[in-house]
Amino acid sequence: MSEKISTVAEVLTAWFGGAGATIIGAIIGRTMWHVQEVRRAHRRPLGPELFWELPIAIGMALIGEGLAGWLGLGQPVSTGLIAALAYLGPRGAEVIFMRWWMGRKGG
Repeated sequence: MSEKISTVAEVLTAWFGGAGATIIGAIIGRTMWHVQEVRRAHRRPLGPELFWELPIAIGMALIGEGLAGWLGLGQPVSTGLIAALAYLGPRGAEVIFMRWWMGRKGG
């Protein structure tokens, strides 16, 4: 590896490729959300609900990658956007989208 690597996203991309960095970023985002739920005592640390976080992480990675492409974002910003969207999950992303959409429509 002769190129200079300066961010965690670049390390993940070098090790796992772009798709791997995207998925890992999304999994980290969902894990951060899960940890908050464990701290609030709404979930167990290692319960079966962790299994259901994987499809959410993958779905949010696909949505985040599409949004990053639409916005013209490169690495590491796209990985950060994906992790943030995965943390928010589908409901949080919907709330943000609806606020943006209503603001755009002037309503």
